[in-house]
Amino acid sequence: MAVTHADLAPSRPGIDLRSKTGAILMILSVVFGLICFIFSLFAEATRSQVTWVNTANGDTEKYECTYNSSGNVPLFCACGAFGALAIAMIVEHTYMLVAVSKSADLVTWDPESGPAKSLTWQAAFFFFTTWICFAVGEILLLIGISVESGHLKNWSTSRPSCLVLRQGLFLAAGVFGLTTVFLASGLYITVLRVQKLLLEEEIVRRQALEAAMLYASPPRSPRHRLETLRNESPVIRQHNEHDLSLYISAFTKNLYLNSVQT
Repeated sequence: MAVTHADLAPSRPGIDLRSKTGAILMILSVVFGLICFIFSLFAEATRSQVTWVNTANGDTEKYECTYNSSGNVPLFCACGAFGALAIAMIVEHTYMLVAVSKSADLVTWDPESGPAKSLTWQAAFFFFTTWICFAVGEILLLIGISVESGHLKNWSTSRPSCLVLRQGLFLAAGVFGLTTVFLASGLYITVLRVQKLLLEEEIVRRQALEAAMLYASPPRSPRHRLETLRNESPVIRQHNEHDLSLYISAFTKNLYLNSVQT
């Protein structure tokens, strides 16, 4: 097997974003995003609702409300969605942060060229929108958790006021969570494109450096030296440091002449 220059080049320190570990972690984060969405759907379907009852006392009309459930199921689903979205975000962004910080090329990247500038704007867009969607989704889930946990006890008792969630809050949180993981995947793909661009630039730079070294030190012309052999006229031989066949030919001729004389 031939050994190429790439095989002899020193390996880069750090974590390669193109490895199987990175792909598995990205898939895992998307799975947790889907789990967050599913939990949000269950929380939306089982959220607590209020029934108002007219409790008239003589001439005074009085309305009181009662919850239809204790809120344990939507509370559990909201907590599961909150944890799943947090795990998805931590897994994906922690790996990318470690990989980028350990990569010398990405840290010292100069985003001044046309493709590099475009990829920089794409990465910035995905980064900020990911964190915005994550924050909005988690805040909505926290609101749902706080409301559903407010009537775990004595939920069937009539009371003058009942706090409930508006329809679609948990669903909106699930949509924001799902959008978060897809935007984070877009950020991962953009960083992979940046790394590919850097590798292509490094290959071109290495080839240019090798060509410059080749033309900077051209090969020297072979030296001519006058040699004489026994019973022969002087001949001019071209000696090359790297041509072993000339030495072998001269040595063979000397052996032949010695054998003829004897």
